[in-house]
Amino acid sequence: MTESLAPTWPRCSFVAEAAGDPLEGSAPPAQRWFLVEHPGPWGRDALTGSGIHPGAVTALSEWAATWNARLVLVRKPGREERNRPRRRWFRVDSRPGHESIRTGEFTADAELPAAVGSPGEPLDGPLTLVCTHGRHDTCCAVRGRPVAAALAAAEPESTWECSHVGGCRFAPATVLLPHGYLLGSVPVPDALAAVQDYGAGTLDPRWVRGRSSLSPAAQAAQHHARAATGTTGVDTLRLVSAEPDGETGWRVRLAEPDCTVLLHERWLDTGRPLTCAATAPGRVRVFDLVRLLR
Repeated sequence: MTESLAPTWPRCSFVAEAAGDPLEGSAPPAQRWFLVEHPGPWGRDALTGSGIHPGAVTALSEWAATWNARLVLVRKPGREERNRPRRRWFRVDSRPGHESIRTGEFTADAELPAAVGSPGEPLDGPLTLVCTHGRHDTCCAVRGRPVAAALAAAEPESTWECSHVGGCRFAPATVLLPHGYLLGSVPVPDALAAVQDYGAGTLDPRWVRGRSSLSPAAQAAQHHARAATGTTGVDTLRLVSAEPDGETGWRVRLAEPDCTVLLHERWLDTGRPLTCAATAPGRVRVFDLVRLLR
């Protein structure tokens, strides 16, 4: 008897890149971020599968649910700094107009629940996270680690590897904090320039998935507005309102510069799994530009 074999698929990020899956509107929702230095190993579910005390996980998860925050484990690229007795935490506010990073140190997991309410110390300058969470998705390790290494060589203080942040098919996934911009599919040769642009207050729109504090429709509207206006500032195209327009439409008003973006939202069956771990074909959300009014 001939055994039936499941179809084999190339790695998700390479397929998505070849298919031209749209980046815009794919940043995960998060008004705030809480980063915990944890050298690893990281389980598939970073918080529950990495040996962090369950009581601390529960407390952090409750805080995250209350404040619409995302919990992420971080570590320095390489092995030389992974066994330090004192580790760091970072609490990031990514809401427009409230961007800030506070930081502190801890020695035991039991100290983490208090850290979410601690004033900490202000951190000057941005942070860059690169997802390298290979146990969650192979693409994140294969494509994320070279980017993290290249960034760390140039910006060692501000660069961290991180656990899963969503959108594995857009690996390497890069997070720019405090604003919470997600970049996707950035090649190693372009990664440093993209990060340095952000540090200088601008974005390279080729790689921008969206800002985590905004809805998918608002993220996509900013993308189309950047293309139309040439505006690249991190604080430009401020969201004024995003309202449904019929059953499948959106009307998004932006300011600085002022414009209104009309979008059509649809779901596209891809006929393929969207992650390396998935076994069934998935759908992607697409925001087509209908009109841009200025």
